[in-house]
Amino acid sequence: MRKLGIVFALLVMLSIFGPAAGCGSSSSEMPSTNVPATDSYGKPNYASSSNWLALPQTSTKKVDVFYLSDTTYQKASPSSPNIGPIDDPQMKTGAEAQFSRTATAFETVGDIYAPYNRQVDSQYKSTLPIPEQLSLEAGIPTSDAVSAFDYYIEHLNKSRPFILAGHSQGSNLLANILSGYMKDHPDLYERMVAAYVIGFSITSDYLAQNPQLKFANGPDDTGVIISYNTEAPVPHGTNPVTMPGGIAINPITWTRAEDYAPASQNLGGISIDPQTGYAALDSSGNPAKVDHYADAQVNQQRGVVICSSANPNQLAPGNPAVAAGIYHPYDYPFYYFDIRANAENRVATFFEKK
Repeated sequence: MRKLGIVFALLVMLSIFGPAAGCGSSSSEMPSTNVPATDSYGKPNYASSSNWLALPQTSTKKVDVFYLSDTTYQKASPSSPNIGPIDDPQMKTGAEAQFSRTATAFETVGDIYAPYNRQVDSQYKSTLPIPEQLSLEAGIPTSDAVSAFDYYIEHLNKSRPFILAGHSQGSNLLANILSGYMKDHPDLYERMVAAYVIGFSITSDYLAQNPQLKFANGPDDTGVIISYNTEAPVPHGTNPVTMPGGIAINPITWTRAEDYAPASQNLGGISIDPQTGYAALDSSGNPAKVDHYADAQVNQQRGVVICSSANPNQLAPGNPAVAAGIYHPYDYPFYYFDIRANAENRVATFFEKK
């Protein structure tokens, strides 16, 4: 196997170039290829299977996972729209690769439902002040995410417990679902095992404004938000997905304390196929495990997780959207099997409480 540092460095290069109705219905209406994918305004119709990246045909597990991808839309030219169409080929191809190295961490605990949504171009977004970025994503992207989640709840979920999971822009949209749609449908909180809002800050102000939401304190509490952003000890710029007052949990110990967790305690990361951007697979066709690569320590003042065992010059040299020393693309790959084990633990605890 190639060394993890090499494939992660190649991943950086790839990333550089490369409302709601009522809820709780038990009806089942699988999306179909026989319905229009969008309306006349380009708004996605989630009754169309073309708007789903992952759509289980049957339910094989007791828990669902509703997953929203990070940003994969890139403007093809300066005249391209800042928010891409739902059928953008590059966005869909990129989302498939992102799915393989993030969402698949949850495939042992639940059936994964993953819609596409219209996304904001990351380089354009990085030119805007943070309030404008949040406002932009609270518009069309959140509208799509809410529509997809509502369709999932109404037609696909069948009252099963569920995990919310996402990364980056997808996690921002999940935060909006948690504080908006689910606030309007509070019965859903009882079925939420946990929300993995990784790669986007959950702040103390956000929690104060939404007292119905709780941040995780340990490895097995349920109905909570789990969030962190990964950085080198000394990043060379501002992290575009962190905000003042951000809260982080250690993805090895699953506590919020600043205790250091050495790489020897890490249950395993994954490497990336540099040709495709997908998770590299082992001989059994599963994501190939890389043992004991990343350590982790919460920095409460910065509201992030510090990884000191990786080489930032090799892995995070910086690009137009992300400063050097920001391990944003590796929030999942560094701690992939820790995330999987933690999700399994929280699901088991959820059912023990019933």
